Amino acid sequence: MKHFFFSILLALISVASFAQSQYSTLRDVPYSSKSDEYSTQRLKLDIHYNTGAKDIPVIVWFHGGGLTGGNKFIPAELKENGYVVVAPNYRLIPDVDVEECIDDAAEAVAWTFKNIERYGGDPKRIFVSGHSAGGYLTSMIGLEKKWLDKYGVDADSIAALIPYSGQVITHFSDRKSKGIGELTPYVDNHAPLFHVRNDCPSYIIITGDAEQELYGRYEENLYMWRMMKLAGHPDVRIYKLDGYNHGDMASPAHHIMKQEISRILSEK
Repeated sequence: MKHFFFSILLALISVASFAQSQYSTLRDVPYSSKSDEYSTQRLKLDIHYNTGAKDIPVIVWFHGGGLTGGNKFIPAELKENGYVVVAPNYRLIPDVDVEECIDDAAEAVAWTFKNIERYGGDPKRIFVSGHSAGGYLTSMIGLEKKWLDKYGVDADSIAALIPYSGQVITHFSDRKSKGIGELTPYVDNHAPLFHVRNDCPSYIIITGDAEQELYGRYEENLYMWRMMKLAGHPDVRIYKLDGYNHGDMASPAHHIMKQEISRILSEK
């Protein structure tokens, strides 16, 4: 009889645990106040969350595509891992210019700060990340505070910026619109490198192999790391994934991001 009741108890605990770990993905949630046709079509986000959890860390994930293509998605490696994952779309060049891409990214992050509690996320533990163009947007909105200020959010309230193989000089699509070639280094106020500062959130840089990356992506990120160090930033790190090219590096980079999130949270 004791074994019977013990088995029932275990079954109830298992059911309760299962109920608390049900993940769901909500798709195409509008996040913008922009009302033109292209904005209303494009400016939506997906949310992957645990329906029975509260106060869990949040990852905002920006897709890549050179600022000219790509669509929102939830990386498989981040699903059902104890995070709320928010994946926004943003408008694309040439239908808009680079500043509008950045503004969309800022608005999506601001929406997350203001709404994520209803999906079990902790607005005090929001991490912003993305691959390639998504990494560029991550750095721009976290380093240049004006983008989030516009929406009433302090960029320094982000828990960490974790760009994957992001451009830190002026983005090549922006340079192209100015008639500047892909191999011409150029830095203006649209470059994360222009906005180096020592008091931004933790800044974790991940790139692929130096010989297999897109152009000089590793080297420019290494320079960014060095400038942040020289500026006196207390928590800037860089990882180079040998053997992985620009496209392939994202999957193994998720493991590093999860480790870094755990480290950062343990140190708070």
